[in-house]
Amino acid sequence: MTRTDEIAQGIFRISTYVAEVAPPAGFTFNQFLIVADEPLLFHCGPRRMYTAVSDAVSRIVPLDRMRWISFGHVEADECGAMNLWLADAPNAAVVFNALGCDVSLNDLADRPPVAREDAEPLDLGGKRVRFIHTPHVPHGWRRRFFMRRRPAHCFAEISLRMWAMCRRSLVTTSSGLRPRPRTCSWPQAWHRTPRKPCASWPGCDRAYSV
Repeated sequence: MTRTDEIAQGIFRISTYVAEVAPPAGFTFNQFLIVADEPLLFHCGPRRMYTAVSDAVSRIVPLDRMRWISFGHVEADECGAMNLWLADAPNAAVVFNALGCDVSLNDLADRPPVAREDAEPLDLGGKRVRFIHTPHVPHGWRRRFFMRRRPAHCFAEISLRMWAMCRRSLVTTSSGLRPRPRTCSWPQAWHRTPRKPCASWPGCDRAYSV
């Protein structure tokens, strides 16, 4: 079952719970739609989930209005349906970091992707997002998040059920999250903190997010 929630003004979470994945708890696949002059979809979802997710998105924004498609890293659950989106959204382009474009997306995407540098903003018209490269967190060297500014929202894909247990929305203001000390695990990439060395990766200065 695919569910749509407006979790902030003009920001929608599309969630599909699949009981067969990681039983008995199951797993929730999440995508995020930012409605603006140039709408952006964060996470494409798996290819086999495309019909359910695209139907949910099209009830909010016509697919021919979609302008940007992005995701946190290159794996099937984040970008398996990428080329199906590009086929049905003729005005959309994939936007990702330059490294990921060079090693994967220039070949995988049916249309040339747009590369963005670390901390580079993208003006959607009425909303702005900023790309945060996080090679120190799980999924490695081409990993990244993106963040909406004013108010600050950091986007990533975590089980909806897990966040329901702690009574927080999956997308929340970054001031409500705290990093784990002396580690470069993923919660550290969710909080506005100064740049500081990463203890588990000597020489890394990216144990921060935004």
